[in-house]
Amino acid sequence: MTTTGEDTPDARTGAASAFNVELNGLNTIHESERKGRPRDLFWPWFGANVSVFGLSYGSFLLGFGISFWQATIIGVVGIVASFLLCGIIALAGKRGSAPTMVLSRAVFGVEGNRVPSFLSWLLTVGWETVLVSLAALATATVFQQLGWEGGIVTKLVALIVVVALVIVGGVVGFHLIMRMQMVITIVTGVLTVLYILLVLNHIDLGAVAALPAGDAPHVIGGFVFMLTGFGLGWVNAAADYSRYLPRSSRSGAVVGWTTFGSSLAPVILLIFGILLAGSSTKLSQAIGADPIGALATLLPTWFLVPFVIVAVLGLVGGAVLDIYSSGLALLSVGVRVPRYVAAGIDGVIMTAGAIYVVLFATDFIGPFQGFLITLGVPIAAWCGIFVADIQLRKRDYAEAELYDRNGRYGSVRWLPIALIVIGTAIGWGLVTNTYADWLSWQGYLLGPLGGKQGDWAFANLGVLVALVIGYLGTLLFSRNAVRRQEQR
Repeated sequence: MTTTGEDTPDARTGAASAFNVELNGLNTIHESERKGRPRDLFWPWFGANVSVFGLSYGSFLLGFGISFWQATIIGVVGIVASFLLCGIIALAGKRGSAPTMVLSRAVFGVEGNRVPSFLSWLLTVGWETVLVSLAALATATVFQQLGWEGGIVTKLVALIVVVALVIVGGVVGFHLIMRMQMVITIVTGVLTVLYILLVLNHIDLGAVAALPAGDAPHVIGGFVFMLTGFGLGWVNAAADYSRYLPRSSRSGAVVGWTTFGSSLAPVILLIFGILLAGSSTKLSQAIGADPIGALATLLPTWFLVPFVIVAVLGLVGGAVLDIYSSGLALLSVGVRVPRYVAAGIDGVIMTAGAIYVVLFATDFIGPFQGFLITLGVPIAAWCGIFVADIQLRKRDYAEAELYDRNGRYGSVRWLPIALIVIGTAIGWGLVTNTYADWLSWQGYLLGPLGGKQGDWAFANLGVLVALVIGYLGTLLFSRNAVRRQEQR
């Protein structure tokens, strides 16, 4: 049995109780612990994405200046396509029974994989900070509507409660998370349906139908935002839960249940969110400052407390998966501590970031979009590389050699690292970020497309370009390398 995050190919956790601290770290999962069915993946993925925060994306998407039908089509396609990438990456978990950022070593080398592991850690810590901050902001807004004090004290108390739930889930680990996600799925699912029924009368179909259509750059920009806001925020963790499945699990079912479970709630919530935001300019603007709290202003007083429950639980569901995966990513970077300690370290960082957002930041949507786009570019490049590598492989991973720099996967593979660097360099040159002064340097390749103020300036083409560079570069130039690995 191991009690650390060391690079050991095999470990045992003992009894699989929901309240036993999981001792598995970067190791592969022992045969005796691989159990369940692909449909079990529905619970963690649905629970992590059923948050009413999904309603706010309707406002974010219409902010690109597009019509209801344009927003609906690119929103649905963007959500499903991005989570399909997660489904494909989940296959690697079944094939190798190790965390996503360990399986990525087969592509980048055992030491070279520290680069994407660090990017993964930044992304997951950022997301968990965002989700915890939203929970505190929403709680304070609802308390104000109830006529209670909704200032600093309320925000701090909300932060303490949410942070405690998230850190406990992340520290205890996989089995508690699976149990929590099942409860969160049921409770938030029921309460979210009630929310939709209660605010139906706020929809103005005439106002929604009158929304003007946007041109191609605006449509593409909205589509890329959906990719980065949903599936691309999860690809680096997609195999962390399928790694417990038996090898005999059907590949199609692994992909299907991951994609279906993660896409179902966001699609429904997005469409309804577009209808709400398109009905009221005032509401749409308020969502930019306090995405979830603004949605509470539509509710009758008696439903405000249930709304807080559904909002907080939904956000906790996402944050718990993030802190679990961020801990694994931190171990993959090279920090040698037990997995539960790594989750605790990330919890401290998450708490500090959330305190800043909740108590000092004056705007939410600006920094949030800047964060998504900036990290979305290198993660998109990594995703393209990893998906193509999975497509090229015909055999399961040689598990023991994922931990051996002298094994078949090598220490550093320079081609995929070069693809991330090239994809990121070109990608950052094709996106713009006016959301934060320190990101104003981006967009340096937009000159031929009209510059940083032209029609294509906010299309975020860099995310798509980075994804394609990673994918095609791997398909074209890594085929022989993968074949040699599988012939050893």
